[in-house]
Amino acid sequence: MKPEEKPEEVEVIEEVEDIVAREAREKRMIDREKWKPKTSIGKKVWDGSITDIDYLIDNGIKILEPEITDLLLANLETDLLLIGQSKGKFGGGKRRVFKQTQKKTQEGNKPKFATLAVVGNKDGYVGIGYGKSKETVPAREKAIRNSKLNVIKIRRGCGSWQCGCKSPHSIPFSVDGKCGSAVIRLIPAPRGTGLCVENECQKVLKLAGIKDVWSKTRGQTGSKYNLIRACINALRKLISVKLHSRYYEQLGLIEGAAKVPEVKKDE
Repeated sequence: MKPEEKPEEVEVIEEVEDIVAREAREKRMIDREKWKPKTSIGKKVWDGSITDIDYLIDNGIKILEPEITDLLLANLETDLLLIGQSKGKFGGGKRRVFKQTQKKTQEGNKPKFATLAVVGNKDGYVGIGYGKSKETVPAREKAIRNSKLNVIKIRRGCGSWQCGCKSPHSIPFSVDGKCGSAVIRLIPAPRGTGLCVENECQKVLKLAGIKDVWSKTRGQTGSKYNLIRACINALRKLISVKLHSRYYEQLGLIEGAAKVPEVKKDE
């Protein structure tokens, strides 16, 4: 029997995928060569002794170098959250990513810019970071670095009684988060609902890999920084709560990245 020949379109797609994968590996190798680790954990990641970020998160090991997250998590995406507000009459200015404050001195006004960044791979890992500086660019870079140091693992599942599909498209149970006077409750939603939550919290949940959720807020939610911190505190409770093993199958729970089952090849 002659082996089946693959169509030309399939061969072209496989070649493109190989090229993209090779370019990604080359980029990671270049980053590895430029990076000179200073901590013991960084050196273990650099020489390949540690290859999974779950080892660091599960053992409570603090990440002190942002390059560790870059190497252990692929396809990281970054976004800036709208926590500031431009000048406008009666406070009606448009939302922006930089929050400006200033101090009055004898020499004049000294402004500072603060921003909040979020990173995630849309597959169970997310982190936020706050950065402040006298200029906008250093504040943005500082926020992105801090967000990579604060990456957490998310537990996902299908906790909605209306769905029961056992796929990790939502959260397994309702959780509350609080920061200041801002309080947010995240509630499991059936498949296809979408992210029914405030716009900036939508960015956080999207990068965390959550697709469907309901929410309820109270307090001073106009303070976007406190509301986003409350959302992160709620996501932390998803992984901190201990569950019985039987719930993993009932709710389709996964912790962190979704494990793709291996396909057995016919001999």
